[in-house]
Amino acid sequence: MTINTIISIIIALGIFNVWIFRFNKPSDYRAGNAKNMNEEFSVYGLSGSFMKFIGFLKITLSVLLIVGIWFPVVSRPSAIGMSVLMIGAIFMHFRAKDPPKKSLPAFILLVLSLIVAFL
Repeated sequence: MTINTIISIIIALGIFNVWIFRFNKPSDYRAGNAKNMNEEFSVYGLSGSFMKFIGFLKITLSVLLIVGIWFPVVSRPSAIGMSVLMIGAIFMHFRAKDPPKKSLPAFILLVLSLIVAFL
């Protein structure tokens, strides 16, 4: 198992955890005082439709990172796409005036995505 494979699995599991398993659950990393994903996007001033679009992108890119284990041609574009989304997440936490701790998961996933993209 390569480092890219391990990192791709970590990224995908992290995204699945947030967007599927913990979607309606509180987290210390949610923006402001949000208790679930809907409230978090409301803190950002973003619509429910945009939240669904971002969720679709993140889950799709996560699946593609897993697919990339067997079809490496999709790994780099998926990791670059995930990097862009993580930059957006970090920016939204900054815009919401969250403490740096709240953007830590997005920062970690950004670094991991960049490793997959450019290793």
